[in-house]
Amino acid sequence: MGLINKLFGGSTEPKEEKVLPWITLINLEQLDTIKEKSKTKTQVIFKHSTRCGISTMVMNQFVDAYDLTENDLDLYYLDLLNYREVSNEVGYAFQVMHESPQLIVLKNGVVVAHGSHGGINEIDLNLFI
Repeated sequence: MGLINKLFGGSTEPKEEKVLPWITLINLEQLDTIKEKSKTKTQVIFKHSTRCGISTMVMNQFVDAYDLTENDLDLYYLDLLNYREVSNEVGYAFQVMHESPQLIVLKNGVVVAHGSHGGINEIDLNLFI
């Protein structure tokens, strides 16, 4: 029965939910702070559309693979549907065309990497610490 349970999800043990050290990005003033803080510590923005299945899938993959701590970098979460003005300004401020989902990595005041959709999980954040 053990093999069948593993194959068909019959486990009675709940999967522990992984929680990342998200900082919610909700106002325009935070963008100046992010740029300034990137001079001493890598800053990462994850733009997520809560109504998009692809965005949710990519975010789940990102969370599962994430293996850094808040000492390594600051990780911002932007709900672009609820904070559209902030999302638009991210594109202008950091000169990155809007996509969703999107990951933007800042270091020394500039974008050093960005990706969208499946490209998000191809970015090795360890390279920017």
